[in-house]
Amino acid sequence: MEKFRDLRYERPDLKKLKRDLASVSAQFRNAASFEEADSAFLACQKTVEAWATQNTIASIRNTMNMKDEFYENEIKFYNSQNPKLMLRMKKLIKALLASPFRQEFENKYGSHMFKEYEIQLKLVKPSTILPSIRESNLKTEYSKTVAGCSVEFMGETCNFYGLLRHMQSTDRAERKAAFEEWARLYESVSDKLDDQYDRLVKLRCTIAKRLGFGDYIRYIYPARGRFDYDAEKVAAFRKAVQEYVTPVCDRLYRDQAARLGLEKLSWYDEDLCFPDGNATPIGTPEELTEHARKMYEEMSPETGEFFNFMTEHELYDFVTRENKHLGGYMTFLADYKAPFIFSNFNGTSADIDVLTHEAGHAFEGYYASRRLPIEQLVGSTSEINEIHSMSMEFFAYPYMERFFGDRTDRYRFAHFTDAFKTIPYLVCVDEFQHRVFEVPDATPAERRGFWREIEKKYMPWRNYDGNGFLEGGGFWMQKQHIFLYPFYYIDYAMAQLDAFALYRKKVEGGDAWESYLRLCGMGGMYGYFETLEKAGLPNPLDPENVKALAAFAGEHAEILRKKAENSGR
Repeated sequence: MEKFRDLRYERPDLKKLKRDLASVSAQFRNAASFEEADSAFLACQKTVEAWATQNTIASIRNTMNMKDEFYENEIKFYNSQNPKLMLRMKKLIKALLASPFRQEFENKYGSHMFKEYEIQLKLVKPSTILPSIRESNLKTEYSKTVAGCSVEFMGETCNFYGLLRHMQSTDRAERKAAFEEWARLYESVSDKLDDQYDRLVKLRCTIAKRLGFGDYIRYIYPARGRFDYDAEKVAAFRKAVQEYVTPVCDRLYRDQAARLGLEKLSWYDEDLCFPDGNATPIGTPEELTEHARKMYEEMSPETGEFFNFMTEHELYDFVTRENKHLGGYMTFLADYKAPFIFSNFNGTSADIDVLTHEAGHAFEGYYASRRLPIEQLVGSTSEINEIHSMSMEFFAYPYMERFFGDRTDRYRFAHFTDAFKTIPYLVCVDEFQHRVFEVPDATPAERRGFWREIEKKYMPWRNYDGNGFLEGGGFWMQKQHIFLYPFYYIDYAMAQLDAFALYRKKVEGGDAWESYLRLCGMGGMYGYFETLEKAGLPNPLDPENVKALAAFAGEHAEILRKKAENSGR
């Protein structure tokens, strides 16, 4: 494989793609044995993987520069063609489900894949092609809107991520000024974001209704591969978070206010853990990447092999630039069995979190793709995928000295408590989306009211210091998942608890790494509950497990706090 920057991109030939799919479909239907049918099935997989690889290359390069017109147009091409490709795949899926060799296929690839195929047949109809295309294009429009936002602050041009860095300053006046600019920047595009989201909500409802679902919520659960639980189970999970997690977080925030010498935290204080400053990484992006390479070599033979592959082929883009897409992600180049990591370094500890979180996703993709027969099985549903990433953050703890020096204990305390304190916010996003699609005709003002009401329930400490836009419920706009990946965010909360469970096993001397490798190696072979069971992990939807893990987090946070405060003397 070449370095990513040298990979050749070529828009797939649609006519050839159609011929190839028609050919393998005929071979599949005429197969006289499982071996012949399987050969045709694998040929189809290769055809689709080649398409997906070119799509991914275009997508990565588009996010690297949202103003690159060539790749913007390529994304529009894929947005228009992917729904049509799914219709063509539907015919082969029907044939596979009705195949006389179905049992042999299930023996080789697992029965869970067939459950996913059965659901896919219900989720693809010609009548949804146009709204699906419009939805994809709207998401691209949203991404371009927020990527183009910037402001001059303290002598530099800052996007949203750049301003967040200033909200970790030890100077409260600087934090507040950055907060006000951040809020003003979102407010300046709020009308546009309101309009984009309103159109997205209506398109998503249209898709659900055309597929025969009563509403979008009933559609999105199977669409997200949630076969083991429903909206009622998630509502009970949110209630358990409110009952067991929120009180511990409230205590952690009150302790933080006392450390900072404040009577009450404002939102722009929440990211400052210690009065003399948070732990920040030492080194340039290139040096941090080299530290990461050495860390993964020491962690295990498997992770060493993985990260050396990433480095050799330059399968990452870490540096923040103007017009670069916000956030971070991991994606996968199927033809090369190669993950790619994308992020925006901003000089805070979040840069190291990317080198562990997104690398956890990437490691799973690398590890599973070399053990499972087809790329389709490499990834699981997001409740499992996020365990891969969040657990890697904890497995990296013993190596953090090379990134943070004598402030490492402070990093570990801040990271651990931040991971826990995020859970109430995660369920806020989930409940907000449920409320939005329960009342899809709500006005933008009503949606902001939904957010503020929900926020007060799960995060009673949240204080916007009188900022009218945020006090009025505008904070939901900063979460790109609401626009781009509907109903994804609860998966982070569920996964975070299982990551705490793996970390607890490690702290208590258990076989945490063996469980983690087992989890990664399974990919998407099994359903959610079965995967957890095989990996030896608790079901986070059980309120008793939420209660136990919240208790562990509260107790362990106190241990880490004492270490952090002693190291700061």
